[in-house]
Amino acid sequence: MSTPIQDIKEQIAVPITDVSQHLTKFDHLINTYALPFAWKILGAFVLWAIGGLCIRFLKGLLLTGLRRKQVDPTLVQYTEKTVGVLLRIFLLIAILGVFGIETTSFSAILAAAGVAVGIAWSGLLSNFAAGIFLILFRPFRVGDVILAAGVSGTVQEVGIFATTVDTGDNLRIFVGNNKIFSDNILNYSTNKYRLATFKVQIASQVDPFEAMEKLKACIEKIPGVLPAPGVTAEITEFNTLGILLSIKAPCHNSQFPSVTTLGNSAIYQTIKSANYPHPESKMVLIQN
Repeated sequence: MSTPIQDIKEQIAVPITDVSQHLTKFDHLINTYALPFAWKILGAFVLWAIGGLCIRFLKGLLLTGLRRKQVDPTLVQYTEKTVGVLLRIFLLIAILGVFGIETTSFSAILAAAGVAVGIAWSGLLSNFAAGIFLILFRPFRVGDVILAAGVSGTVQEVGIFATTVDTGDNLRIFVGNNKIFSDNILNYSTNKYRLATFKVQIASQVDPFEAMEKLKACIEKIPGVLPAPGVTAEITEFNTLGILLSIKAPCHNSQFPSVTTLGNSAIYQTIKSANYPHPESKMVLIQN
């Protein structure tokens, strides 16, 4: 016959046994699943950090080698971004391998995702392909002044998907490579010089050859005008106001804005000093 104290001990022993069983199961879950998973996450973070440092180091070596060989800056920037993206993809595959994901299955998933992304992002892929052709054919380079896709300015970067252009009023515009490549491209920096053209209207009673000599002389004195091939002047047309002259001055593209501004001022001062009459439209009425 059990005593009251023995009954109490038996009643306490049952919960203690249950608690110990739960603790054993909890330890099993921690040791079997939680700790390995935590170590994998920690390893993934460490691998991502070390891989990022290695990628930056490799990109630095690549940039140093390309710049030593004096490779075009446009190609250097494009190569840097492309290599960076590819190395990040390889690093991501390596991190997935840490979690036990098979690379073969991942490649199949990546291929399927690539098809889906290709259909959804056909515009981006066309920009990527156009960027490659811009690098291969090089219609312009970094630093060139261009007019393409309705945007005029200085090329700052030819990216993977877009080209960066700074306009004359200091605005930065990102233009899709496909839009640029599928449109006409006007490169102001390719040729050795650019012609600044001035249209001058004079009255019919003014000697056009004398006026052309005076205008050529004043334009030739402007800073930035090249001595070769030299300033030219010609009669463009005859109209109701008189005679329209065309003065063309060669200059470097970087000097074109200043030559245009100073040229207009010089032409005005020359016409004013010569006391040329103001062109006026004249109509003759014949009465029957």
